[in-house]
Amino acid sequence: MEKELQKRILSSIIIIPLSLFFIIKGSAFFILFITILFLIACLEWFKMTKRYDFKLFGIVFLLFSFYSVYLVRDRGLFEFLLILLICISTDIGGYIFGKTFKGPKLIKISPNKTYSGVVGGFLVSIIVAYLFHAKYDNYFIVNQNFTSDLRFILEVFLISSVSQIGDLIISYFKRASNIKDTGNLFPGHGGLLDRIDGMIFVFPFIHLISKIF
Repeated sequence: MEKELQKRILSSIIIIPLSLFFIIKGSAFFILFITILFLIACLEWFKMTKRYDFKLFGIVFLLFSFYSVYLVRDRGLFEFLLILLICISTDIGGYIFGKTFKGPKLIKISPNKTYSGVVGGFLVSIIVAYLFHAKYDNYFIVNQNFTSDLRFILEVFLISSVSQIGDLIISYFKRASNIKDTGNLFPGHGGLLDRIDGMIFVFPFIHLISKIF
């Protein structure tokens, strides 16, 4: 666990500042950034899946997903960062709590997932998002201020849930293809899809919710 954690930390030192640069710059820089990520994600998906109908469906979904990423970022930086932060903290909370407390396994398609990891993902995402929101007092989802702590918790819980479901869906396809990671782009992290598996489901969800409400 220590070696894997060290690799994750070292990779994150490079990945996070680089990603933030393109996200904060926005405009053409951000479009270039997500275009590169889209192409890498498509390549990993093609290598991972065997059935051609799944390959085609996956590419269409990824196209819509990354387009949603662009649209949400175009609405505002702080809303985008908050959503991104919820996804990342969900992943970190799940990893730390799962490795620390272990306990019963969540589901067979993802043998490393535990109930303690699910709870940890929810808790850490709520705490981190609350601190971020309290500091910057930004808007959320449909550009409305939080009216209550309950609404805040429910919205973060919902996004965290979608992120974890996305993680399980990609885990299902990895298990079906008998692979551990979607790639080896990031030492300690695996491939790109391993890192953005929750996000590629969250941003389309946020985009659709904002359109409906």
